[in-house]
Amino acid sequence: MSSRYKLLSLSLILAAILSLTACPNRETISKINGDPSRYQNKEVAVAGTVSNSYGALGQGAYQIDDGTGTLWVVTRRGVPSRGARVGAKGRVYTGFSFGGRNFGTVLEESDRRTK
Repeated sequence: MSSRYKLLSLSLILAAILSLTACPNRETISKINGDPSRYQNKEVAVAGTVSNSYGALGQGAYQIDDGTGTLWVVTRRGVPSRGARVGAKGRVYTGFSFGGRNFGTVLEESDRRTK
């Protein structure tokens, strides 16, 4: 086996390992709401349908329903429309207030995918 082939194989294996460790765990919303302290300040991913959204000046909050429960997602960019299927990842926080409203347990969005 040539050293070039070994280097390429090792590079591909390393890239695969790094990509798998960088992905946050996808959780159900009922698990997050059932024990928010377990997820406090940890990065998780959720997916579902947008059931509510509020936005102003390019930021806002939207509520995701995954069939097990609902969770507010706070974003620093525009909010998706009601009925949109989205996947969001970010950090979980409790006692979050935005625009004079308390949202309880929220996910502070770091990335979003629309399906």
